[in-house]
Amino acid sequence: MVRNGNTAGTSSRDAWLGLILLALIVVAYSPALTGGYLWDDDAHVTRTALRSLDGLRAIWFNLHATQQYYPLLHSAFWLEARLWGDGVLGYHLVNILQHFLAASLLVVLCRKLEIKGAWIAGFLFALHPVQVESVAWISEQKNTLSLVFYLLAAITYVRFDQRRSARTYAAALLFFACALLTKTVTATLPATLLVLFWWKRGRIDWRRDVGPLLPWFAMAAAGGLLTAWVEHHIIGAAGAEFDLGAMERLLLAGRVVCFYFWKLIWPVDLIFNYPHWDVSAGAAWQYLFTGGLVALAALLWWLRSRSRAPLTSLLIFGGSLFPVLGFFNVYPFRYSYVADHFQYLASIAIIVPVAAMISGLSQRAPTEVGRRAVRLGVVTLVALLAVLTWQQSHMYRDAETLYRVTIDRNPDSWMAHNNLGRILSRGTRRMPEATQHFEAVLRLKPDHTRAHYSLAVDEYLTGRPLDAVPHFERVIELEPGNVMLTANSHLLVGKILVHVPGRLPDAVRHLQAAVRLRPGDAEARDALSAALLERTH
Repeated sequence: MVRNGNTAGTSSRDAWLGLILLALIVVAYSPALTGGYLWDDDAHVTRTALRSLDGLRAIWFNLHATQQYYPLLHSAFWLEARLWGDGVLGYHLVNILQHFLAASLLVVLCRKLEIKGAWIAGFLFALHPVQVESVAWISEQKNTLSLVFYLLAAITYVRFDQRRSARTYAAALLFFACALLTKTVTATLPATLLVLFWWKRGRIDWRRDVGPLLPWFAMAAAGGLLTAWVEHHIIGAAGAEFDLGAMERLLLAGRVVCFYFWKLIWPVDLIFNYPHWDVSAGAAWQYLFTGGLVALAALLWWLRSRSRAPLTSLLIFGGSLFPVLGFFNVYPFRYSYVADHFQYLASIAIIVPVAAMISGLSQRAPTEVGRRAVRLGVVTLVALLAVLTWQQSHMYRDAETLYRVTIDRNPDSWMAHNNLGRILSRGTRRMPEATQHFEAVLRLKPDHTRAHYSLAVDEYLTGRPLDAVPHFERVIELEPGNVMLTANSHLLVGKILVHVPGRLPDAVRHLQAAVRLRPGDAEARDALSAALLERTH
């Protein structure tokens, strides 16, 4: 009877804590709930042409159909698009719900592993401001949904480890497959499970621990290799921007791990686009990060007889970050080597032991006053994180705010300058400011084709056509294979030069190129006919 009463009391307490957590999440992220599309959201939300059963088939069987080949993620987007179209509120609410589910599942996993402070971990994870980028950005439903499947797979596999049921194993494997099909950063799960078993038992048994996970490792490797191929050959994570030597990649990895750890401990000045580091094997100070991590790992290995928990935390944190440490090229590296959403999953490895440590302090407190002080400290910490998350969420209320804040904190973000310039150029009255941002892009990245094109169009539309010509010509030089930009540039240069004394032959040459690239373009053909007629007079 007492046991049943305790169970009922625990369930009631869990229900109330869950409701409180959900309410806090909704309030903390509320400033971003009506936020519109950001950056590549329009490429992730299912476009109209794919909102059919044929479109759903393309999502699964055509690598080029979607922004990234994550078919389960894009199936979810497909369903959401069928339900509410392009309305942003629905996507934001789904992301918040998935984040809440992930935090709740983290509580369940901690209990399965008999880790103290399960609810503390859930609250800290859900309300930490580094998670804002993943929750407030529609594209990052890939993070929240994949973590739900990741944690379901982990919970189910831990149950299998205890009971050895074939049905439980199959369910765990299915959840893991769903996680991989949503985002392949979850490929690190089988390695994480092995580290957890080592932490629990002090050893790894080949038959008990490694054998059942071999199919998982095979699936993880296949998913990771496919994603790497797609990133390189389809998305475009290749070229001079990604040319790093082996030593430079090793140095980058150490610095990335340290960066993410620091942002978890001190979440100040979080930015959508962090500065792009100059990684150099010739800079002695850059060896400190990787060298320090190696030394720390060696120290924790030496101390493992006292406690395996610190080394476990480090191994899982670094291992979960492995896909984004720089050993593989991912497209966002052209903007920055780090981003808050890259550590959404990995942050658990630090948050959980911190929560366990706090819970341990409460249990070891010699007096009730001490225990109350610890509980008050937890409430204060959660409240502080919730306020910081609420403040950070304001950045994501619209794209213009996001890019302005980013530029304020990272003035060298050519990506933010370019995207803000494109937003401002939609209104005639704001074109002068847009021009300033495009000029800033070209100061920071002179070979940015889109900035050259946008600046040229702005100058053309604001009555400075001759100033636009060099930028159009630069577009033609930089991306001759981009038919749309190149054809438009040839057309506009031709239309400008036809009115410049002595430049008629150049105008004809550009207009002929425009027609050659787009034979069906009536405007280009008419402009060429007029120029040829002018040349005969």
